[in-house]
Amino acid sequence: METLEWLGDFMKTTEFERTFLLKHIPYGLEKCRKEEIKDIYVPKTAEHPILRLRKSGNGFEITKKSPVKDDPSEQDEHTIQLTEEEFNVLTSIEGKHLIKTRYHFDYKGKICHIDFFHGSLEGLVIVDFEFEDSEEKERFQKPDFCLVDVTSEVFIAGGMLCGKSYEDIRQKLETLGYTKLQK
Repeated sequence: METLEWLGDFMKTTEFERTFLLKHIPYGLEKCRKEEIKDIYVPKTAEHPILRLRKSGNGFEITKKSPVKDDPSEQDEHTIQLTEEEFNVLTSIEGKHLIKTRYHFDYKGKICHIDFFHGSLEGLVIVDFEFEDSEEKERFQKPDFCLVDVTSEVFIAGGMLCGKSYEDIRQKLETLGYTKLQK
């Protein structure tokens, strides 16, 4: 991820990312570092909110993402680190909630994030790979544990998943060949 600008605790970056549905759990996942992530997307009234509050382990942040030139695989990302107190105050804003467990999995020297969703989205597992630039992103070959690239599928974006259940997206997932996964 290339840093474009630092302003105190504010960081603006361009994120180069590809997202896949998980086909099967890769060998060694249970030995990876993991953390529970709580996301709150605001405003609650937006169909696809792009402002996200996040608690990840002991870290807290607020992030706004927007596609670069309508390409969901390249996002301008603005992040501000928060204290726990700031996070707790901001969580009083009504938003759409998501909870997942993220595994940090090493695939050929590149760390990917494998997210197992909880609650009403139980059974959905996605894999995110981040890249240094668009050329590396385009050269990347999907691993065998990944089913299909869903980077451009709007329904799978975090802000769109909030407030939905697996049943709400089941038909779209099945058209992509996905079946529910369990840890």
